Amino acid sequence: MSVVVSQRDVGPCRKQLTIEVPAPAVEAETQRVIEDIGARARIPGFRKGKIPKEILRRRFAKDIEDQVKERLLPRYWRQAQAESSIEPLLPPEVEEMAELLPGSPFTFVATVETRPEIELRNIRDFDLPDPSIEPGTMEVDETIENLRRQAGGWVPVDRPASRGDQVGIEITALASPEHPEERTDPIQVEVGDPNVWEELTAALQGLSVGQETTFEHRHEHPPAEEGGPPQVHEQRYRLRVNEIKERDLPPLDDDFAAKVSPDFKTFDELREAVVRRLREQRVEARQEARQKALLDQLRERHPIDLPQGVLRREVEQLVQDYAEGLARRGMDVQHAGIDWNRLGEEMMPLAERRVHARLLLDAVSEAEQIAVTEEEFERTLAALARAQGASTPALRRALDEDGRLATLRAQLRREKTIRRLLGEEEAQEAPAPELAAETQT
Repeated sequence: MSVVVSQRDVGPCRKQLTIEVPAPAVEAETQRVIEDIGARARIPGFRKGKIPKEILRRRFAKDIEDQVKERLLPRYWRQAQAESSIEPLLPPEVEEMAELLPGSPFTFVATVETRPEIELRNIRDFDLPDPSIEPGTMEVDETIENLRRQAGGWVPVDRPASRGDQVGIEITALASPEHPEERTDPIQVEVGDPNVWEELTAALQGLSVGQETTFEHRHEHPPAEEGGPPQVHEQRYRLRVNEIKERDLPPLDDDFAAKVSPDFKTFDELREAVVRRLREQRVEARQEARQKALLDQLRERHPIDLPQGVLRREVEQLVQDYAEGLARRGMDVQHAGIDWNRLGEEMMPLAERRVHARLLLDAVSEAEQIAVTEEEFERTLAALARAQGASTPALRRALDEDGRLATLRAQLRREKTIRRLLGEEEAQEAPAPELAAETQT
């Protein structure tokens, strides 16, 4: 006997099912709940476990009804899902639950987000970038020069400051309507560093120890009203130079290579290692660029209605990830003055791209009969376990308890689908800890 009374569309990617639990099943579950409550209940005048059922029904009517519904809902939702062949993207929203009446069936209404109908078009011919993976001589030299700068020290000099120098200064924010009190701070800056204000870099060049000057820094605040112009603020500063140092760069020889890492015996070994690392970075950048181009073109060829509930959950996850990132850096997110609603609106386009990509990749996986083998899945689990310092069985249990085991398998399937579309499936194994963000559930 079917438990689905009716099924109808209530919006794009959204279905509503009316589900009826048969009266005998309701009564049987009610009796089991009454027995469970009776085994624990204590009522004056009755021995534990000997309280008549009718008294339990009257005394614990609300608890009995809640527990019966709690047990029946997931069981009969799963049955209704199987009967209707629905593949929900999120847990159902249950509403319009009828009151439990003796001898009567129990009816409830469940609404779920479902996959949109996707008619796949061209999934073969993609215009993919193919940048060179070999680093150029200038790139290698620049990387080695950065290592040289990191290995070098700073030595005082008796001359005016110039770009590349480290200058110790006292900087004072002069009184203004916004800052009525002056404040002086000692700081060290590298002249010309991209993180240093351009006005400060310009003011420092040519100054010697003991000299002072003033400059203005102009910056913008967010607009007072949405869509309005930014608020421009100018602040005048006074600075005094206390010390000037220049880099003491080591020569590019075997001693420098050993200083970078004891693994290098010669400068040539260091240079070869730099070339390998830059090549690996270029391979990774090439892969990311090709994957991005593929997903962009796949989305462009397949416009679809996106399930709004899934989009909302994706936005919530993005905002949560952002907040957790700030918290890890020591920020008090509760008092940071962040407009979380506006942040969510700003993250909606990213959420749309991610959800769109996942739905399309799942459709391609089905059409192309792409699956993750048990060997691939176990290999990934083992790699994740090693990265976390856990055993594979322990990680499997943890993922299963959190409901993330199926998520991981779906994630791996999407990654495998991308490699198939890129024509690179045979060259790679199933990835482990780091997976493309747009393929994650």
